[in-house]
Amino acid sequence: MSPKYLPETTAYLKITHLSWHQGFICGEVSAGEFIWEFEWLFRKDNLLVKPSIGRALIQEPLGRFLEKCDYQLEPGGDYAFTIRAQL
Repeated sequence: MSPKYLPETTAYLKITHLSWHQGFICGEVSAGEFIWEFEWLFRKDNLLVKPSIGRALIQEPLGRFLEKCDYQLEPGGDYAFTIRAQL
């Protein structure tokens, strides 16, 4: 039995604003031909992603990445993570 092919796309993340005191992280994420702006209000567990086109493809993987790496993120920092989808 051969392993099944799982499509992958690398998403690139840039942190533009971060405030631990106020409880938010803002930035931009791009994958394939898409670019989104996001605001994660982590004290309210609320992730806002704009524009809505393609949002369903990025919102869950972006949320997982932010929760996993939140304390390692810094304003001006560039990061990358993998999405299990072809964009």
